[in-house]
Amino acid sequence: MVITRDKVLEWIKRYADLLAENRDYLTQLDAAIGDADHGANMDRGFKAVLNKMPELADKDIGTILKTVGMTLLATVGGAGGPLYGTFFLQAGMKTTGKMELTLEDWVNALEAGITGVKNRGKAELGDKTMIDALVPAWNALKQAADNGNDLSEALDRCARAAEEGMKATIPLVARKGRASYLGERSAGHQDPGATSSYLMLRAAAEVWRDA
Repeated sequence: MVITRDKVLEWIKRYADLLAENRDYLTQLDAAIGDADHGANMDRGFKAVLNKMPELADKDIGTILKTVGMTLLATVGGAGGPLYGTFFLQAGMKTTGKMELTLEDWVNALEAGITGVKNRGKAELGDKTMIDALVPAWNALKQAADNGNDLSEALDRCARAAEEGMKATIPLVARKGRASYLGERSAGHQDPGATSSYLMLRAAAEVWRDA
């Protein structure tokens, strides 16, 4: 089973749809511990990405992902633009020239994206950021791949781990970003960045499980 270029485009569209559907929810989460703009920013950024989709139809996967990253850097405010922009740029660098991805390719691309986010935001596991969803998700994906699970099972495990990581941010005290200014008051709230990261990996599982 492989992930085709068309499936990558479909994933991006599905993620954009999920962001639009959850725009208000993400904003509510951000209102509790941030600037109340994460939902609006991510939705605006991916609407701009969708406008680029027609020109990406015949491009390789690396070019597609790098274009997503550049578009997000140009259109998304707050922390979301630099972090998600970096994620897609680094994942794109890892998939340059590829017209399809194996499970191993996706493991490597996701790892590159996460490393980029860590380097950009200086966040680690437990800091109450998107890393808290992304790292467990990658660990689950890698373990599934190492165990010989098929693509569908690996993607489902990845999305479930992201969801668990997202929920695990609720009791945490934020150590990075705007939420860290609240100190102990940031505890008890789910991190919006971890939530949008979960939605990204959920979209991948939904679209690619039948690749």
